[in-house]
Amino acid sequence: MSEVNKIDMFKNDVRYRENIAHIETIPAKKASFKKVDNLNERIVDYISSKDVKLYKHQADTYEAIKDGENVIITTPTASGKTLAFNLPIMETMIEDEDATALYIYPAKALSNDQLHVLEGLESELNIKVRPRTYDGDTPRDDKRGIREKSRIVLTNPYQLHLILSWHHQWSRFYKNLRYIVIDESHYYKGVFGSNVAFLIKRLKRIANFYGSYPQFILSSATLANPLELANRLTGEEFVLVDDDSSPSGEKDFILYNPFKNYVRKKVNTQNAPSVHMETENIFMYMMLKNIQTLCFTVSRKTTELIAMWAKKDMTQVKGQLAHRIAAYRAGYQAAERREIEEGLKSGKYLGVTCTNALELGINIGSLDAVIISGYPGTMISTWQQAGRAGRSNQKSLAVLIAFENQLDQYFMNNPKFFFDKPHENAIIDLTNPILQDAHLLCAAKELPLQRGEAEKYFDISQDVIDELVLKKDLHENHRGDFIYPYDDNPAMDHSLDQISSEEFKVMNNGALLETMERSQVYREAHEGAILINKGDTYVVNSVNLQNGFVNVSKEAVDYHTMVLNQTDISIKKKLSKTKYGKLTIHFGELTVSEDYFKYKKMQFSKAIGTYPLELPPLKFNTKGLWFTIPKQVKDTLEDMFPNEEEVFAGGLHGAEHALIGLFPLHTMCDRFDIGGLSTNYHEDTQEATIFIYDGYEGGIGICEKAVEVFVELLNSTIDLLDNCQCQSGCPACIYSPKCGNDNKPLHKNATKYILEYMSKLISKDDLEVEGEVIIENVEIPDEYDEAYELYEKGDYSSSKDVLNGILAKDSRHSRALALMAQILYEQDQRDIALAFTKKALSCDRSNMMANELEVLLSSKPKKEEVELSSLDDIDTLYEEAYDLYNQGDLATSSEILEKLLDFDDKNAEALALMGMIYYQSGMFPKAIEYYKKASKINKNGEMVRELKMRVA
Repeated sequence: MSEVNKIDMFKNDVRYRENIAHIETIPAKKASFKKVDNLNERIVDYISSKDVKLYKHQADTYEAIKDGENVIITTPTASGKTLAFNLPIMETMIEDEDATALYIYPAKALSNDQLHVLEGLESELNIKVRPRTYDGDTPRDDKRGIREKSRIVLTNPYQLHLILSWHHQWSRFYKNLRYIVIDESHYYKGVFGSNVAFLIKRLKRIANFYGSYPQFILSSATLANPLELANRLTGEEFVLVDDDSSPSGEKDFILYNPFKNYVRKKVNTQNAPSVHMETENIFMYMMLKNIQTLCFTVSRKTTELIAMWAKKDMTQVKGQLAHRIAAYRAGYQAAERREIEEGLKSGKYLGVTCTNALELGINIGSLDAVIISGYPGTMISTWQQAGRAGRSNQKSLAVLIAFENQLDQYFMNNPKFFFDKPHENAIIDLTNPILQDAHLLCAAKELPLQRGEAEKYFDISQDVIDELVLKKDLHENHRGDFIYPYDDNPAMDHSLDQISSEEFKVMNNGALLETMERSQVYREAHEGAILINKGDTYVVNSVNLQNGFVNVSKEAVDYHTMVLNQTDISIKKKLSKTKYGKLTIHFGELTVSEDYFKYKKMQFSKAIGTYPLELPPLKFNTKGLWFTIPKQVKDTLEDMFPNEEEVFAGGLHGAEHALIGLFPLHTMCDRFDIGGLSTNYHEDTQEATIFIYDGYEGGIGICEKAVEVFVELLNSTIDLLDNCQCQSGCPACIYSPKCGNDNKPLHKNATKYILEYMSKLISKDDLEVEGEVIIENVEIPDEYDEAYELYEKGDYSSSKDVLNGILAKDSRHSRALALMAQILYEQDQRDIALAFTKKALSCDRSNMMANELEVLLSSKPKKEEVELSSLDDIDTLYEEAYDLYNQGDLATSSEILEKLLDFDDKNAEALALMGMIYYQSGMFPKAIEYYKKASKINKNGEMVRELKMRVA
């Protein structure tokens, strides 16, 4: 059977064709060639001996490099980008025996691939280049020889970040540095890309110090802003080569929607299609047709699951193929990854499931088919993954299998948008103050910063340097240079990654299984979690957060785990507000705290148990947008749906999810780069509020861009809900796959009402609505953080003083109420602690601290509530409260007094008794406050006089 027939069989198969939403046939393309003149004889001989003809884009790159231009080449996977820059670099190496070059790759695997290519060129061209990799895996005994002799060094940003301060050991290399190659440069986006941009500028500064001004060569996937990216990464101007002239076979790109003919209803929720099972079925189909297939998944866990299922099922169907299936992901040992890569090239493996770890240009040969299980978050990633399939003259297949989320379903229903959409901009934010400070300290450690260098190399004003001097992070010496005054290396304290530099080792019986960073531990390897590695399941027995170890034991289980988290946000600084008609979108600096408080054991989609977690919250500062929804909307919704609970909260939550789901349509980001929070009441805004924030320390510019396009985002979100056929909400409209609250509460109709209400606030007078931007610079003091720090230090008295100050200004500050309750509980004041707990929960039912305290404190049955209608009722309630106070039940007594004082706030004896309760609870400022209120009304009352004696 011919390759073409095998590839075409899938789209015509009766089992699958009903779910195909669209087929885009990308036609085959012939190569076009170009000759480069005046090449070195050894290069000419090499090209001739290998029967190589340079594609036009390779020749254009070669000529630009020879002309001394900085070049960025952006052509698809397997188009020969590497040869395009390796040959001119080798020509320079032949003609200048001292010349050196630095190759920077985002992953070690890419460095190893390129090393073998360069070693081959060195041998074929008969020159001494001594190419070597220099990274964390390089043996210590080899490093000195590499520094002193190698002319081409291959490394990654992480290693470069740590060794720049040792530049004196590399003086020979830096003096002769002619080229800096940054391969897979599209990978440098977001926080990681911004870090690398500062790192490259530090590298440039050191090269200039040794008298070299290297030429930059960047290689990238196709993207919308290649010249901007190159400039932001290096600070240099570039020539762009983007016309792919390599040959390619015909490719069918299929949009496959398991939910195409499925309408979600409450009664058939359990019968919803499973994307993972559908992925496995198609994966199995390809292998049974002898189509070598790479299956990309959106998570490490899914990669392992699909490989595990496929091996098990293939054993039953065609046993000899089971051993030709493998999983590949980050976290595996280097030798294991190399074996799988070689197995793909040799054909040993017929099917491999993987994360985006194989999206980069690691040499695994060209395959017949690619399955992309779930939109990977960006168009760049989608096309990089699809590009893994396709031999030069053979037909290939790419299948994108849609999840039931907002973005995937939007693409399934709008294929023209998918295939016509230009590739995204790679976002690099060089204004992040945390990154600026960190890299200035690193630069000063490497070489004293002269006045003006911060602006010259990093485009950072002298004010930032002056601030670092003020904080004693930098010292100005007598020559006016700025030096790092300490013995440590600041690079060791600053991670290039977006979340954490902490590395956790996952250990099984003393053997290293894999490594991961803190946030992954919280999500995937918390105590009790089921961790899947190479198809085997492991139970996490313990986590040592202090020393960075996760201990697991191998165990076969028939369930998996899902963690839940609670997010808390405080506004640190208001930066701007943008008005679209009567709709105001705020933007500013936020503090986000993520509390991973419990996890579920799941059998498929059914929960079989819920268990608490005790993990310290993940806390970070970022930037985000927020907007408020007035109480009148809440009142209207409750009138519209009188018999339904949490309608308003469900509408806010649904609006948050739906907006975030379509962020990537307008802000060119991965949906997992952003987070959100919706709440009926927020202390900082005093209203119902929806927050959407960049999910990284310091922010990466996503939400700032979203403010500019908010009207378009709102309109497309309303359109999404209008076109979703479900009855009460589903993953295609308002559910979120990463919701820490288990997608509760959600209310589809309330969501639509809130979004439409917002739309009506926007002026429709003009076809194009322009936002009026008002710049703000308002610091929001956070006294709660101060109170919490005092509490953690055990200074309960000072903490309560700060909390009393917060509650005097805002009696509904749920976090302050909950912390006060926690302190009182630890001081064995259980009754009054319960009263504060209940008040905290009445303000914010989701407050985690208060929820935990409620479980610990609530043991008594609720009393029947009394309706107040007369003075006799007041007297009766007061006597009951007084009796309970004497019996020591301060919590119930205070509850009765609150009800009484709501009806009659001039009752001096009740005010004084409340003061006595506060006094007994150690809350003396509140006791004095109630004494003052009571004494103004009747200073001679019996309880008032008794309280006076205490507070005096």
